[in-house]
Amino acid sequence: MAEENLTYSKALAEIEETLGLMEREALDVDDLSLKVRRVAELIGFCRQKLLQTEEAVEKVLKDIEA
Repeated sequence: MAEENLTYSKALAEIEETLGLMEREALDVDDLSLKVRRVAELIGFCRQKLLQTEEAVEKVLKDIEA
């Protein structure tokens, strides 16, 4: 993903916005395909952020216990 300042919060907000448009059927067919691909990218980004955060927290907790 080429966006340097994308955050988990921004990605989640964009996913929620797209889902809202889909629920209201406010996307035309041409845009739907692009939006679905974008949401898939954002979900991948969010998963990676969560994994990185989990690893960091586990490391900190392990360091505290040592």
